[in-house]
Amino acid sequence: MQFLIVGYGRVGRRTAEILRSEGHNVTIVEVAPEKAEMAEADGFDAVEGSGDDESVLMEAGLETADAVGGLTGDLHVNYAACTIAGGHGCRTVMRIDEDYREEIYDEYASHVDEVVYPERLGAAGAKTALLGGDLNVLADLTETLTAASVHIPADSPHVGRRVVSLELPGNARVYAHGRANEPMTIPLPQTEIRGGDSVAVVAEQDVLAEVRAELTGADAETAA
Repeated sequence: MQFLIVGYGRVGRRTAEILRSEGHNVTIVEVAPEKAEMAEADGFDAVEGSGDDESVLMEAGLETADAVGGLTGDLHVNYAACTIAGGHGCRTVMRIDEDYREEIYDEYASHVDEVVYPERLGAAGAKTALLGGDLNVLADLTETLTAASVHIPADSPHVGRRVVSLELPGNARVYAHGRANEPMTIPLPQTEIRGGDSVAVVAEQDVLAEVRAELTGADAETAA
């Protein structure tokens, strides 16, 4: 697959490295000249310019991209990049670094495919450790694993079950849960799954479709 990563900071760089290690083609868009040079030195095609400039994204190959990640530290650039990419039929993932008010989150989230919180993921891991939980759910992340969110439909066979009791294919694990339109967090022991919830899972790439199928009740090909 072909990916455009907007921003070559710590999040963008690591994301690009993992995607490349899995055999994908990655092009970097970076406004800072020194970071663009770093991306090229790391072996990536890089275009110097701002991710909120459609001409820059087009130069980077937007028309043939499958997905675009707005992963800079600037929310507005990330949102603009995703909005432009969405208009070209790309899957869009936008980084947010702070816990914005729910109405602001909803405004952004409704226009992109996924919103990611790098800082929240780290905080969730710290919270788990402080509560005596298993931090390995995050520490065991490797380049062979992928993280994804799954929407739970009302007819899922797991509605009514406790989140912590889920047994998923390939030793996949749930690391966060959220009600409809609510931010995700570490599920409490008594938290039950409801229709409309979302869960965040970490799984081997080759069993992710099976995990989605298990959670939604769909067949693996439909869930892929």
